[in-house]
Formats: sequence, C-alpha cells, structure tokens
Amino acid sequence: MAVIQTLFPLRYFKETTPPAINSAEWRKLNWSKFEFGVTNKDGLLLITRGPRGTRCELKIPGGKLVGLNNGELGGKLTFKPADANKPVIEIKKGNIKFIFVLADNIYFIEEMAHAAIHKGLMYKIDTTDNKFTYTKVLDFTDEPEAYALYQGNLLLASYQNFYRIGADLKKETLVQDAFWSGLFPTSIAVLDEWHVYIGLRSGYGKLDLSTKKTTFYRYTPGV
Repeated sequence: MAVIQTLFPLRYFKETTPPAINSAEWRKLNWSKFEFGVTNKDGLLLITRGPRGTRCELKIPGGKLVGLNNGELGGKLTFKPADANKPVIEIKKGNIKFIFVLADNIYFIEEMAHAAIHKGLMYKIDTTDNKFTYTKVLDFTDEPEAYALYQGNLLLASYQNFYRIGADLKKETLVQDAFWSGLFPTSIAVLDEWHVYIGLRSGYGKLDLSTKKTTFYRYTPGV
C-alpha cells in the first residue's frame, strides 16, 4: 500500500483488534483527542488530522448550495446567488451533512440527532430556475458521518454502518454494527474496490468492498 506520510508516520498506526463496545479500552479510543482524515491523493493514501467540518457546499448554475450543521443549535440549506446583489434563499432548516451529485441529480443528506432520535435523511433537490423543491428518497437508522462517490455509487459511513447506494437509489448495507461505533468517521478515501479507507477518531479503518472485511489501524504514538 502506497501512503503519503505527512504529519503522522505510518509506523504509528498498528493493525489492531477493535475493543468491545463500551469497554474501558473502547472508552479510551472514544475520548481520544486525535481524529484522522483520509484522502485519495493521486492514487495514494494521504493521512492527516481530520476534524469534521460544519459546512458543505456545491456550485450550481447561478450560485451555490450551502449546507450548515450546527448540532443542537440547528442548521439549514440555502442557495447563495453568484450575484451578491441578490438575496440568499433559505431552502430547508436542518443539520445538513452533505450535498452531492449522483447520476446527474443533486442530493443532500440531513442528520437528525436530538435526544433519543439518531438517524439520517436523504433528499433529491430540484433547482430548476432557482425554484427549489426537495423530496425525501431514503432513510438511515443512524447518523451519516462521511461519504465518497465511486463508480457511480454513493458510499456512506454512518455512526455504526456502511452503505452503498446506486443511481437507482437502492441501499445496500455492506457493514452493520461496525467496529467504529463511537469513533465517528470523518472521511472516506477510495483507492479501488479492495482498498477503501475510513478516517476515524484514534486511527483509521480499511474496508474491502468485495469481501466486506474491515480492519482497524489504531494510532499508537511513540511505538
């Protein structure tokens, strides 16, 4: 595996058996101050610090769609015209995680995490003539955390699952009750169908799409 080493030497990431959920060892990982991001950089895996952002955007004709996720404070989806003299249009209230294009259609994903409610919703949005309407197309049983587009599919890592969604919007659960529950996926880097990497708190994971096998690489500084 080719890796660009930037801030963190690769030798500090050790293949490790994930600890049991809610165990003392798991809590150490859950409380860690280290979060890592992964990126496909010209066919190589780039590992960096990976704080999760609160803003996403997508350029469209006439301006851009902007999504905000402010947690308990709430968020919203807006259209910001390229012409600064035109007003910003509010499309929907809610914590917006991602905006993306799949099979020439625009979608956005909203996170709903309030009290005992933890789920995600995916919407298709119509932007014709800057008259914005949206339709719910999918539900998720836990919070969406990171996504990537690969070979015409949406790959989505949620709080404890991993999904593949095709242009027909058929949702396939590749991994259920994943080891990264509580490690908050930050990003997904796809090198090929055998090497899909997931940035996590306390390290990173690898997923083989063909076998659905997952591997955890724990950050162990100084080792």
